[in-house]
Amino acid sequence: MSDDAALPLQFTDAAANKVKVLVADEENPNLRLRVYITGGGCSGFQYGFTFDDQMNEGDMTIQKQGVELVVDPMSLQYLVGGCVDYTEGLEGSRFIVTNPNAKTTCGCGSSFSI
Repeated sequence: MSDDAALPLQFTDAAANKVKVLVADEENPNLRLRVYITGGGCSGFQYGFTFDDQMNEGDMTIQKQGVELVVDPMSLQYLVGGCVDYTEGLEGSRFIVTNPNAKTTCGCGSSFSI
């Protein structure tokens, strides 16, 4: 899809650029950034990120700047309308999710409830 606004999950240029650098460092062009939701954290659910060179049935991919963000269908239902970004600051460097579906989040932003 060429229209980012039509995608159920946004993937920022900053996140795509960081993925591109990390994939190049690993020298495996098949790696993709996978975002997922697991139970846990102080608010009930938490975000996870991993690099994966496998695609599973039903996975959705978002391509940007020659790299891919992958999300499984179960996680996607909690992430629709959200945005995966990359930030660098005093708290360190990390991938983050802005999620309009989250009713509450913990102080560190890594867990949420719906």
